[in-house]
Amino acid sequence: MNPRLVAVGDNVVDCYPDLGVMYPGGNAVNVAVHARRLGAASGYLGAVGTDAAGRVVRAALAGEGVDLSLLRVVEGPNASATVRLVAGERKFTGGQEGVSRFRLTAADLDRLAEADVVHTGECSLLEDQLPELATAARLLSFDFSERPWEYVEAHARHAGIAILSAPSGARDEAHALARRVRDLGPSTVAVTLGSQGAVLISGDETAWAPAEPVTVVDTLGAGDAFIARLLVGAVRGEDLPDLAAAATAYASAACASYGAFGHEAPLDATLATPRDAPAAVLPNSKESA
Repeated sequence: MNPRLVAVGDNVVDCYPDLGVMYPGGNAVNVAVHARRLGAASGYLGAVGTDAAGRVVRAALAGEGVDLSLLRVVEGPNASATVRLVAGERKFTGGQEGVSRFRLTAADLDRLAEADVVHTGECSLLEDQLPELATAARLLSFDFSERPWEYVEAHARHAGIAILSAPSGARDEAHALARRVRDLGPSTVAVTLGSQGAVLISGDETAWAPAEPVTVVDTLGAGDAFIARLLVGAVRGEDLPDLAAAATAYASAACASYGAFGHEAPLDATLATPRDAPAAVLPNSKESA
């Protein structure tokens, strides 16, 4: 079975000033690309700018075979984020929102209703539109990343699949967190633990898988790779232990190269030093597992 997935929301160019390059990214874009690589019929709904950064994102999505029929091209700068690497661990140090905010239309929601799974997340700035998304989608996936409990509690009821990140957490704490989130409504909950692997809960079934050993180059986008593999496997009906192992292994492999999924481009001069912004408002401030 080839699942039909549409990722809705954020996109950025991740700027690496120390390397002089930039890469397309953003949680929704990364999930769409990895889902396509995994065999899904994948689409992306979001807004890109008309600058060099926007062209990089569009070209990468088109090159990966992602359906762009729902894409908006908006006059103005694309969203961007500045990334520094410390021993392979990505650190966001600044960024700009650009033209990334948009409103869903009735036509968008009709198209989303045709997908097997719709994915969005906390970086997509769509919280006020989650009720409409949840009503339209057959299955809505939401990435909560490392947001505080108050945020999770406010929005988890809209998601069928919820993904959270606790990179410094213990396994038993992750199981407890997953059960707590499941009780809010999602049928499936994943908690990624960075180098410690991931915990999955679906109904009353639980699974854990350790991270695969890999030489870490860049952790950017590893969590999004995990999400894509999770969603594709969930729609295909894979057994939970096998799915946990496969998604964790896929995320580990994503750490072995720069950027979220490649497509390196020279760093545009206008993006070499994006204005500083608090991490909480950066468009993809928490992309890793």
